[in-house]
Amino acid sequence: MKKINEIFYSLQGEGFHTGTPAVFVRFSGCNLSCAFCDTDNKNGTLLSNEAIIEQISRFPARIVILTGGEPSLFIDKEFIDQLHEAGFRVHIETNGTHTIPGNIDWITCSPKIDCQKEKNVPLLLQEADELKVVYRKQNLDILSNFRCKVRFLQPCSGKNIPETVSYILSHPEWRLSLQTHKILDIR
Repeated sequence: MKKINEIFYSLQGEGFHTGTPAVFVRFSGCNLSCAFCDTDNKNGTLLSNEAIIEQISRFPARIVILTGGEPSLFIDKEFIDQLHEAGFRVHIETNGTHTIPGNIDWITCSPKIDCQKEKNVPLLLQEADELKVVYRKQNLDILSNFRCKVRFLQPCSGKNIPETVSYILSHPEWRLSLQTHKILDIR
């Protein structure tokens, strides 16, 4: 059983796949405590793998995005295999502090190293398809050796766009990611 905050169908609003229709499975629960988090990690409904697949199969998109909270706390290879068998391409959005199954199709690591409940929680993930950082003027040098196809900086809740753009202009290895779902007023 997995504690699910919500399952919904929308467009991916952030990062590399912005604008792509996808089914979102938002897990409830996280090992970090970020002041800017927009997920209610206390509430949720316990669902079996089969119940999750039944719900997401009602939508026409074949991409499922596992997000949270922190989905790596709740998923395993068997669940990802079941999603693949049901015809889904599986994406994950993770903070990178736990290992994840190797059979995920697209990995977005969004490290929030400065939002730890406990000190010294290491960033275990050192490679992903996409690195997406919520920018709050933190030191990004610690991510210079992180292996990824693309790097995104995202303003924190849209409040620091000028600082984010300025950083990217000075560090062209980064690209801008906006929360387009919030701009469009969709989920």
